[in-house]
Amino acid sequence: MSNTLYRLGTASQYDSALRNISQRQTDLSNLQENLTSGKRVVRASDDPVAAAQAERALTRISRIQTEQRALDQQRNSIAQAESSLGDAVKLGQEIRELLVSAGNASQVPSDRRTVANQLQSLRDQLFTIASRQDTNGQPLFSALGSALSPLLGPQSATFDYQFNGLAGQAAAGEASIPLVLDGDAAFSFQPQRDGAYHAGISNTAVPPSPRNGRQLIAGAIQVVDASKVGADPATGKGYNYSVAFTSVVPGSTPGTFTATYKITSTEPGFIPPAPVTVSNFPADKAVTIPVTGVPGLKFDITATPTKAVDGTITLSPAVGDTITLEPSSSIFSVLDRAIAEIGSANNSNAAVQAVGQALGNLDKGLDRIHNVRGYAGELLNRADRITGDQSQRAIQLEADRTRAEDLDMIQGFSDFQNQQVGYEAALKSYSMVQKLSLFNYIA
Repeated sequence: MSNTLYRLGTASQYDSALRNISQRQTDLSNLQENLTSGKRVVRASDDPVAAAQAERALTRISRIQTEQRALDQQRNSIAQAESSLGDAVKLGQEIRELLVSAGNASQVPSDRRTVANQLQSLRDQLFTIASRQDTNGQPLFSALGSALSPLLGPQSATFDYQFNGLAGQAAAGEASIPLVLDGDAAFSFQPQRDGAYHAGISNTAVPPSPRNGRQLIAGAIQVVDASKVGADPATGKGYNYSVAFTSVVPGSTPGTFTATYKITSTEPGFIPPAPVTVSNFPADKAVTIPVTGVPGLKFDITATPTKAVDGTITLSPAVGDTITLEPSSSIFSVLDRAIAEIGSANNSNAAVQAVGQALGNLDKGLDRIHNVRGYAGELLNRADRITGDQSQRAIQLEADRTRAEDLDMIQGFSDFQNQQVGYEAALKSYSMVQKLSLFNYIA
């Protein structure tokens, strides 16, 4: 057995122990920093890949928060617009009740003028609703861009209105909805789509055929073939049509008459159809005459003759009776015309005609408002779905960020305690190594 002697440098031992202590102190400090911050990755140098993943997650979360703030503003504007359309529907119902009362044959002209004044007030309130703005001063019904009031008018004596801007509805995005609604779709009419025509009645005979109590009422206009309804391709405005009775003669059956009417139009290049003859209608009873030949449209004429005390019958229709069809450009055109005609009606026949036309077109206008209001409701539902989806995405991204950089606190405390024990052991071992010097044992 041989004894081997090893030479150990004291300075080398001291340096090695100090490096060990310094490293353990650094590790202990890092673990303490991790525990204090609750993060495993405090600096990008700790784990570059995890730091990049956490940064991407935070960026996406920030973008979701920005989109959600914008969506909240959009939702508030659409909610206000939807509420405004609800107010418009309520006003429309009040207007309808007044129109029905104006058609009551027991009313005298002064009563009808009072109703017209009430209608004017409701019409003004409805126009105010159409011009409402959100909290930022943006018109709620500006479509793709318009001035403060989406509708301009009336433009002329024909009660024509024009949408003041670019009509159309902005599309919803993946994380957004439109900020405004299409006021043109809500309040304006299109000839092919809505068939909102006003039928006015006059007598063009020379001299004019006296009324003498007889009635001639044109019913609401209906669209039967939208592709045939004429409209100016540049402006979209519909053309006027007229139905004039040119002949009323005795029919082949005793006590009956036969009437003939012709149709004309302001449409360029319009080719008038052949005159239409209505044969053998009773001279002493009301008759309903279906009008055909107006391109894409149809309506009925109800004619009621009058019988004098001496038995003399005044026929209806009469030669020169003319029904003029004029397109209504908006629900305000309908109301303005109704207000003017009801206020000036000097007999029940004129009032009934004005009320009948107004009611038919008012219902079409309310249908337009209902349609746009329904679309607004769907946009609000879409906003709720987007908010839910964004919330789920934010939760997932937060989980990704947590996995990438957050510290497992249980594991962190365990590592810290282990590192602390090791650090204390290194200190104690160093203090003991300091005493292991040969000079301590030399007498």
